[in-house]
Amino acid sequence: MPSHPPVIVHPPSPGGGRRVTVRGRIAGLAHGRGDLAGLLRTELGLRAEVIDLQDPSVIEWRGGGAETWPRP
Repeated sequence: MPSHPPVIVHPPSPGGGRRVTVRGRIAGLAHGRGDLAGLLRTELGLRAEVIDLQDPSVIEWRGGGAETWPRP
């Protein structure tokens, strides 16, 4: 059975931001890397500097990568 990363950053929403789910649960809406880091600290207890945002075993990016943050 394939394993899935614990964090999924969903495609940008029309109103701005990207929904973030952690282990299948909605963690919140991120509008940039700072918001994402805050959600990961809260949900996973991890410091942003120890997370490789490009590591596919940790984060799955849908609808654009770590540089894709729409403006509201």
